[in-house]
Amino acid sequence: MTASPGGPLSAAAPDGGALVSRPRGRRGGRPGSRLQLSARVAILVLVLGYLILPLLAMLEFSTRGDYGSRTLNSYAAILGNQNVLDGVVTSLQIAALTVVGMLLLLVPTMVWTVVRVPRMRRVVEFLCLLPLAIPAIVIVVGIAPIYRFMGQNFGAVGASPLTLALIDIILVLPFAYRAIDASLRSIDTATLADAARSLGAGWPRTIFQVIVPNIRGGILSASVLAIALVLGEYTISSLLSFNTLQVVIFLLGRRDPFISVAVSLSALVFAFVLLIVITRIAAGSDHRGQPAEEPAA
Repeated sequence: MTASPGGPLSAAAPDGGALVSRPRGRRGGRPGSRLQLSARVAILVLVLGYLILPLLAMLEFSTRGDYGSRTLNSYAAILGNQNVLDGVVTSLQIAALTVVGMLLLLVPTMVWTVVRVPRMRRVVEFLCLLPLAIPAIVIVVGIAPIYRFMGQNFGAVGASPLTLALIDIILVLPFAYRAIDASLRSIDTATLADAARSLGAGWPRTIFQVIVPNIRGGILSASVLAIALVLGEYTISSLLSFNTLQVVIFLLGRRDPFISVAVSLSALVFAFVLLIVITRIAAGSDHRGQPAEEPAA
């Protein structure tokens, strides 16, 4: 049977089989995939260039020597500068106190809000996000009289730069709240709390032994954000006349720009390595805490 001129393509073939139209292998998908790959590579190169080129420029400037030579004298001077070492130690101590204070304040409050008073969740969220709307200079103007009173009446404790942790806890609340809230939303917090309470656990044990292990990822994210913010904070420390790391870098820049840039680059690398180490340690503790999988029968 012959196909009519206007008949369909699936007319019967002479051998009795149906003519099936087979799509020819197109290579049109390859140019599209290559274009997407090229766009991704271009975006990656732009992002890495935006992040890495300033660091390379800092490295080039801080290693300049006489008559076009290269030297590491600026980096060697960091270890011999006691102000820099004191600033690093002070900033790390403030970061540790900020993380501990933020977690002790935020985690029990958020868990209690989710389990007992869900209607207050919006109020707590508003209060935690409020520091984003208040400039740091306004916070300093409002809190400076309190620090003056502490310095005059509490001796060395009130005048210690470690009291900056009280302000830094407020500054990190918006970022820490979002990180912990995301973890709390990923689990059934109310059911876990009710189950622990029904088995005789008190509220402290319920929070720290039942809820906290399940939101460890959010706690780690909040801690990393807090450390990064404290190590980079300058405005409040400077206006309150405390010599933290960023203030020391600024003061060095007014005397020796090469050492200042070297300290800035070293501080960035140090903070980056510190955050990676903290993340690795926390991830390792997560793996050690998980029970080993039993082989399938």
